[in-house]
Amino acid sequence: MTPEEKASSGLGGFGGRNLAALLGRLNAWSFALQRLSAHDEASAARRLEELRYPAIWIPESLGSKELMAHASLLLGATDGAILASGIANIHARDPMAMANGARTLGEQFPNRFVLGIGVSHAPSVKMRGGEYGNPIEQMRAYLDGMAAAQFAAPAPNPPVPLVLAALGPRMLELSAQRADGAHSYFVPVEHTPVARRHLGADAALIVEQTAVLTTDRRTGLDIARAFGKHYLALPNYANNLRRLGWSDDDIGTDGSDRILDAVIVIGDVDAIVSRVRAHLAGGADTVALQLRAEKSSDPALAAFAEIRAAFDR
Repeated sequence: MTPEEKASSGLGGFGGRNLAALLGRLNAWSFALQRLSAHDEASAARRLEELRYPAIWIPESLGSKELMAHASLLLGATDGAILASGIANIHARDPMAMANGARTLGEQFPNRFVLGIGVSHAPSVKMRGGEYGNPIEQMRAYLDGMAAAQFAAPAPNPPVPLVLAALGPRMLELSAQRADGAHSYFVPVEHTPVARRHLGADAALIVEQTAVLTTDRRTGLDIARAFGKHYLALPNYANNLRRLGWSDDDIGTDGSDRILDAVIVIGDVDAIVSRVRAHLAGGADTVALQLRAEKSSDPALAAFAEIRAAFDR
């Protein structure tokens, strides 16, 4: 499918440079929103919009609010914020449902929805009753299915941007070939230039960066380890870190302090802003900042305000 054909279908074909300009350099990424009531998360999303975060990234993991409904809720609650899926699970809906859900949101909210999709992880897919196969083959077939999906309503104009969850070289290259860019998650700074090399210059690269804003090192490490140990146990993330030279001693037993510091920045505002800038210098177009607090339902709005102000200085 050519970029022109993608654009006319209303999904993909937005262009990586256009997507980078749309998202800006600093976005918000939040697990906490989905843990709140619809009323409370709408209020939090409006606050993030007031703080000038152009886009809010929301997850779709086991037990999450359903992605399309969740995005619709937040799009309706905000005036101009972009909602981005980080990441819509291809095992949660068939290709036609994914494509047409995104098209429906894109037609109602032009330039305000970004569809990020991914193959998920073998344990999560098994719990859904699905079969986790070869990630590249599954993603290629799924993209073919989305491209072929019929849509009876008017196609969104402009088209909905499409990004793939990507860590390894082949998925990054597929992101450049078949989507507008890639979204990397739970990665150290050294992954970002590697990702850019495989993506090339045109595709957008959106890097998630987890952070704990604190001056208490011990508390920060505890929060980081409670969050990070789940990801370190998943083969996709662990293997990506091994490709970058990290050892099993660092990855195992809930993660060494050293590896937690590499993937989760723990410190004050300056330390967090410095890490964001390091990703940008390494080739990221956008950093989607995820702030973790002691309570997983805390959207950390005061911390987001401090970081936005410091980043803009």
